[in-house]
Amino acid sequence: MKIVKILLSLLIMIGLSTSCGTKGKAKKDDGFTPIFDGKTTTGWRGYNKPGFPETGWEIIDGTLHVIGSGEGEAGGGGGDLIYDKKLSNFELQLEWKISEGGNSGIFILGQEIPNEPIYKSSPEMQILDNDKHPDARLGVDGNRMAGSLYDLIPAVPQNTKPAGEWNQIGILVYQGTVVFSQNGANVVEFHLWTDDWKKMVSNSKFKDWEWFLNTAKEGYIGLQDHGNDVWFRNIRLKIL
Repeated sequence: MKIVKILLSLLIMIGLSTSCGTKGKAKKDDGFTPIFDGKTTTGWRGYNKPGFPETGWEIIDGTLHVIGSGEGEAGGGGGDLIYDKKLSNFELQLEWKISEGGNSGIFILGQEIPNEPIYKSSPEMQILDNDKHPDARLGVDGNRMAGSLYDLIPAVPQNTKPAGEWNQIGILVYQGTVVFSQNGANVVEFHLWTDDWKKMVSNSKFKDWEWFLNTAKEGYIGLQDHGNDVWFRNIRLKIL
């Protein structure tokens, strides 16, 4: 009888241990949905184009890769890429890494305007090799360094990892409030359509860009082809 009781006790302990281990390993549903499967171009197309670019972009090792031309902004072979769904309130997460001396960006609320680039309508989170690209030393107070609202608000803290290393970023857009996060820290916050936004833009090089000053309330996420090698992966979206 004692042996039976001991065996039952052991079985109960093993069961509890297995149950706790399973709960600990279970992945919590955080509401995010992958929008790039690492294998196909589904959901993505060129800006102002009906399909995925035939050149300049590729899928390799589970990443969306801009194939660098070595000619900077003038040599972008594929053009910018957009996620083919207009969004208003959302949270975006992804990882990026850049080649040495590279430059790129992530656009939000972009509009497809014939014969105009996406950056004329879309705030941009800067992607940059801060060590070697000259943009890091231009602008004001580092507002062209990686993680910044390009040429407007510097990322603070400036916690970008070096070229060749992966950076984790998040972009939250909710009723005009926009928050950029990078490598675990919130680095930029701004508020669209407010007097402060319009004043800031009016005092910048974007002052004559009506679509930028009056940013749309719904638009596209864009990934920039700036002529340099850059890789994107683990691209996830949560609609708010």
